[in-house]
Amino acid sequence: MADPVAELRSAVEAAASSLRDGAEAGTSQPTLERPPKPEFGDYSTNAAMLLAPALGEKPRGTAEKLAEELGRSLGGTVEKVEVAGPGFLNLFLSEDWYRRAAGELAAAGDDPGRPAVREGAVKERINVEFVSANPTGPITAAGGRGAALGDSLARILEFAGHSVTREYYVNDRGGQIDRFGGSIGARMKGEPVPEDGYEGEYVVEIAKSVEQEGISPEDLDAVGRRGIALMLAAAEETLRRYGVVFDTWSSERALHESGAVERALNEAREAGHVYESEGATWLRTTTFGDDKDRVLIRSDGDPTYLLSDMAYHRDKLARGSDRLIDVVGADHHGYVERLRAALAVLGCDPDTLEVAIMQLVHVIEGGERAQMSKRSGDFVTLDELIDDIGADAARFFMVQRSHDTAVDLDLELARKTSNENPVYYVQYAHARIASILRKAGEGAEERAAADFAALPAEPSERALIKRLCELPDEVAEAAARRAPHRLCAYGTEVARDFHAFYRDCQVVGVEGEGVEAARLGLCLLTKRTIARTLGLLGISAPERM
Repeated sequence: MADPVAELRSAVEAAASSLRDGAEAGTSQPTLERPPKPEFGDYSTNAAMLLAPALGEKPRGTAEKLAEELGRSLGGTVEKVEVAGPGFLNLFLSEDWYRRAAGELAAAGDDPGRPAVREGAVKERINVEFVSANPTGPITAAGGRGAALGDSLARILEFAGHSVTREYYVNDRGGQIDRFGGSIGARMKGEPVPEDGYEGEYVVEIAKSVEQEGISPEDLDAVGRRGIALMLAAAEETLRRYGVVFDTWSSERALHESGAVERALNEAREAGHVYESEGATWLRTTTFGDDKDRVLIRSDGDPTYLLSDMAYHRDKLARGSDRLIDVVGADHHGYVERLRAALAVLGCDPDTLEVAIMQLVHVIEGGERAQMSKRSGDFVTLDELIDDIGADAARFFMVQRSHDTAVDLDLELARKTSNENPVYYVQYAHARIASILRKAGEGAEERAAADFAALPAEPSERALIKRLCELPDEVAEAAARRAPHRLCAYGTEVARDFHAFYRDCQVVGVEGEGVEAARLGLCLLTKRTIARTLGLLGISAPERM
């Protein structure tokens, strides 16, 4: 299917290329954007301002030439091309463009929004590792942000044409696991948990389960392993309720037991990047851009997370990934450079690694923030959040802001069944369209979009068609920028434009030859677009609300 906006962009680029006539081009590509006000046209481009220096001209003079060239090349696509300001070009599209655009959208059927393959684009095998919460307690609401971000990003990348593996890395060894096993064992014996242990009521429940299985509270290794298995089973079920299913669950303990961690250490040592100091084993990461060298094995003989992470990330690459994306919490700011350096030590390309550091989630109830601490047992679990506001609202609120911005999840707002609630607003537009199609009677979808000759009659119809045409670009940008929040904003804009269209335009029973069918078609295109947008965020598109 042709992309109407991409065709306009290509026409602008071709017109600029024809005027360049061998002159050296700049490095920037011309933009094609919607102007801030309708009177400035349907689309605006800075192509003339980028081209003028290469031609040795003033931008407005270049813009006049480019306007003439576009008028010729676009033919019936534009009504006029105006020069504005210092050299912007404003394109006013013809009604024929809108009719053809609607027809091309309809040609996509139930598969709208798939971005075109851009020149030079590379399809990658991408490993997205996310959540990876320590298996010492239930997944918290804060963990739900990582789950929503990682899964939405994986969906978007897959839709954009990449091969994606969703992976959960289980930190199932080390001091926190020992304390977890000790806490379960203490509860099994009816004793207080050890200092720095885990206090939550969930530990008591695990202790009861482990005891019923006949495991001795004195065998803390067996107790800890069984406790981890129970926590992971619970985590998998919680995530399933949230619409998240992992392809791979990797174990830190298994990495150590397989010898992969020791091999990574030996490789780094043989390459001359490991040294001993103050009784500890260090990795010389400063050679590869880190601000200081990092400890691999502490003076007490306990390996650090960095040593395991070296082996783990090399293992992910060895399994065939071209790119690694880690979604991590706000406490990982020092993590990126040291891990990139560790990969370089092992001869891996550090540029294969991307790290999305999420800022905090604040769950707000009655104007107060809930506390988050697994150790104290005082936290909001993701299950509780889903039970309260539903998985759809939880996911939308978690990803509607960029991951590098803190999120205040207002429970009172998320519970509302009104337009104040952003996810309700978008879902309601979808349900409203489903209701319109039902009202139109049997065969409404078959009649819809058969012919768009009666469009567009109203400005709101034009605005809605333009918005629907933007989905492929929005998906491509969300994939390239690792930014699912763009689709939250886009879905809201589609819903807003649809509500304006429905306010201005009668659909069912409207007079005029072909008008009802054309407007039903526009409704159907909007319904498919909203469903696609929500689906890429892991959110349902209800038929009734």
